[in-house]
Amino acid sequence: MDKELKIYIAGHRGMVGSAVWRALEKKGYTNLIGKTSKELDLKNQEAVAAFLEEEKPGAIIDAAARVGGILANNEYPYQFLMENMQIQNNLIDSALKTGIEKFIFLGSSCIYPKFAPQPLKEEYLLTDSLEPTNEWYAVAKITGVKLCQAIRKQFHKDYVSLMPTNLYGYFDNFDLKTSHVLPAMIRKFHEAKNNNNADVTLWGSGTPMREFLFVDDMAEAVVYALENELPEYLYNVGSGKDITIKELAETIQKVTGHQGNIVWDSEKPDGTPRKLMDVSKMKEIGWQSKTELEEGIEKTYDWFLSNIDTIKQVKM
Repeated sequence: MDKELKIYIAGHRGMVGSAVWRALEKKGYTNLIGKTSKELDLKNQEAVAAFLEEEKPGAIIDAAARVGGILANNEYPYQFLMENMQIQNNLIDSALKTGIEKFIFLGSSCIYPKFAPQPLKEEYLLTDSLEPTNEWYAVAKITGVKLCQAIRKQFHKDYVSLMPTNLYGYFDNFDLKTSHVLPAMIRKFHEAKNNNNADVTLWGSGTPMREFLFVDDMAEAVVYALENELPEYLYNVGSGKDITIKELAETIQKVTGHQGNIVWDSEKPDGTPRKLMDVSKMKEIGWQSKTELEEGIEKTYDWFLSNIDTIKQVKM
């Protein structure tokens, strides 16, 4: 891959986009483009089309999305469905019309049915109903996956979708109302430790199982997809290992040094009982993750402590 290839990273200031940017710079890529939401509103079809027509990047990495946890998905279903469709549809359609040959679409493991067999294989897509608490986001992402598949089939372009498991790491969202479970726990345990090791109350029973992937590993997978022409349209990206939410909480409690009690609020929803990705297809073509969970949490907590005054959406 030409290191001077012009690469547009949509969502370059987000957790995933910024990790991809760092990974590409580390590998020597010198022609990276990023636009803030103020500079380019990805929900504006005309603006996106004009931008891509002017810049004509050689490749696009779509890491832009409206994201959030169970609470945010439940409270803002229309925004999660409409805004994510607008963002991805504008980028995919304009990329096709501009003649861009390489497009990497990033989604989420929530595209798979709630009760699909475990671990989740790519072929389980659209075989059953979704998890109701995040179906709005999932439906949008499924649309993006199918658009890229349609372009591969009809126009024979190298458009591929990568579906990461639960991501965490540097530049994560630690806002308790809109964040995912791991960063929310980091903040809760940190604040409780500083509050005389107060009890930490967590949603659900602690029994659901989840898989987590350090965001820098995800970025390496994106770079791998950029530098290689992958033979299929959809790939899962994960660690291939899962743990219970209770085990996650205990690991974060250990890393943060919190010494109080953990209280489980069983009246709150658990969400999907288990979500483990089958990552054999990525392994078969030569990529696998390398950061163990506790190591990744330690790196994330160190970053949290170093950036506590400026972290997005965190009001300590």
